[in-house]
Amino acid sequence: MMKSIVLVVLTLVTLIGCKKDTAQKENTAKNEEQAISIEKEIPDFSITPISHATAVFTLNSTIFYIDPVGGKEAFENQPEPSIILVTDIHGDHFNLETLKAVSTSATKIVLPKAVADRIGGELSGQLVILGNEESIDVNGFTIEGIAMYNQGDASEVYHVKGRGNGYVVEKDGFRVYFSGDTEDVDEMRNLKEIDKAFICMNLPYTMDVESASEGVLAFEPKEVYPYHYRGQGGLSDVERFKALVNAKNPSINVELLDWYPQMD
Repeated sequence: MMKSIVLVVLTLVTLIGCKKDTAQKENTAKNEEQAISIEKEIPDFSITPISHATAVFTLNSTIFYIDPVGGKEAFENQPEPSIILVTDIHGDHFNLETLKAVSTSATKIVLPKAVADRIGGELSGQLVILGNEESIDVNGFTIEGIAMYNQGDASEVYHVKGRGNGYVVEKDGFRVYFSGDTEDVDEMRNLKEIDKAFICMNLPYTMDVESASEGVLAFEPKEVYPYHYRGQGGLSDVERFKALVNAKNPSINVELLDWYPQMD
């Protein structure tokens, strides 16, 4: 009789253990499926450099232009933009004729007040004015204005604090940063969880490759692209920038794109 009871107990323990093991395996499988599902929900991203600070990029199938200059011909065969970002008043970032030529009546144009003041009444229904450290929802994207400036006396710098915007564009936690014209300032260093960062580096207007690399190492984006790297002395050494970043943090992927095809 005792042997029978022991046998029954052992059988029950075995069955319970098997059920727990099966449940654990099922939970593990579900977690893996959820992880794969989350990965699949990351927005798609692609970028086409036009020149210098100007590009067309796609995020979650939405078309963005940043700093469109060069006339409509510079955007031949490019899809029409849903959102345009303008960083500053300078001619390599803002050209009203180009802005009017490439936008449609449905295009939202995100820009700092200093640029909006130069547009006047034109395109008024499409303008979305954004300041430093402000954020706004546009077509389902969160767009944040990031301070971009030269440090030093305001009378001696090319970019004063508060006039222009860098931008962080976010969708479903996926964050893309464009620096605009800036030095290695705290507002850039303090960025968090950036997936793709586009970083300027051209003297004397912004910063050199050493300063740009130190700024990038401070906020550690997953991927970084040098752009806006033509200065008074020609093109900055983006290969050196890549080497400096990866020497201290090889996990940051540095992508080198051709932003000056007309010079090839």
